[in-house]
Amino acid sequence: MAKPRGLNWPLMQNNISASDLDAAVKFLKTNPVLTQSENVGAFEREWSKWLGVKYSVMVNSGSSANLVTMAALREIFGTGEIIVPPLTWVSDIASVIQCGFKPVFADINPRTLGLDESEVLEKITKRTKAVFLTHILGYNALSQKLLDGIKKANVLLIEDACESHGAAFRGKKVGSFGHASNFSFYYAHHLTTIEGGMVSTNDRKIYETVRMLRSHGLVRESASDKLKSSYRKKFPDLNPEFIFAFPAYNVRSAEINAVIGRSHLKRLDGEIKKRNRNLRFFLTHLDVSRYRTDFALDGASNYAFTLVLREPDPQFSRKVTAALDRCSVEYRRGTSGGGNQLRQPYLRRLLGNREHKKFPNTEHIHFYGFYIGNYPGLPLEKIKRLCEVLNGL
Repeated sequence: MAKPRGLNWPLMQNNISASDLDAAVKFLKTNPVLTQSENVGAFEREWSKWLGVKYSVMVNSGSSANLVTMAALREIFGTGEIIVPPLTWVSDIASVIQCGFKPVFADINPRTLGLDESEVLEKITKRTKAVFLTHILGYNALSQKLLDGIKKANVLLIEDACESHGAAFRGKKVGSFGHASNFSFYYAHHLTTIEGGMVSTNDRKIYETVRMLRSHGLVRESASDKLKSSYRKKFPDLNPEFIFAFPAYNVRSAEINAVIGRSHLKRLDGEIKKRNRNLRFFLTHLDVSRYRTDFALDGASNYAFTLVLREPDPQFSRKVTAALDRCSVEYRRGTSGGGNQLRQPYLRRLLGNREHKKFPNTEHIHFYGFYIGNYPGLPLEKIKRLCEVLNGL
């Protein structure tokens, strides 16, 4: 086989446009307040409207969104067990542990890469506080069976949609189903603020708690005059401007990040359509006998292409990685977070060296799953050329 031409295909592409930069420059010329102020609030409202929720709180990263969400659950509902996937980003599981919860793992569904609904429902006990579900690489991981089972068990649903802006279930955006949801605005994600994140919710108590947790636990950060008044009356010996309700964090965002986010939000829906077009083109041009192509595409909002070998074949896997390297196509083995988190040192210390073996679907992705960058400007011809190379191995 002839040596393939280099495709020069990076894993990520800067997702900030000239119009975003123009908005930032225009803002800076006004001699503005640069720390969290009016644009952060405006972006929170605009994001809530786009997502279809009542409240949103902007923070400095998706990982911080995970952290303050788990901290809010701890403060409001107390600790217990939280069901999590072994295929996710480290901060999901880390935030569970850091906030005093016990992680309980369930395997994934190979067609969505999200939690397997049957395993989740089997593992719910009286100690379960929440199911922390991750929508991987833009696939919707929700099902009616899962939603009904969680509701019947009176367990909270928390959604990590950091890689899945605009994904939907039955016409409603993911991130609007859970008691709270987390988003990341990392520079290569569907929408970027350079660095940034958001907690979204329909629960007023979660909203007020997260607002305070974002800023040192300060009561003055609450949007509720009633809540602030109650603290002042309860603690008359304290300066009203310095009442700390929780042992919290400083994970605020800055105005310029919000300005870029507000600018990017205007074109987000159009870019999602292009990302999904690219994914469908990629999957329809792959050899179905060698690669998995039957992912659940209904409601998808693709972040990166999923290249998964159908069979656990180490020799063929090496051929695939060698071909990607020859073509200058950047990739990551294991998809989100590098594969099975239970193989990572921080969880081996907690759970031992054999726990990862209990999750065969995640194990397959760990060794035989890859992701490849997808972005709105990716040419279809380049996708076709890569598929020809992969199918010719």
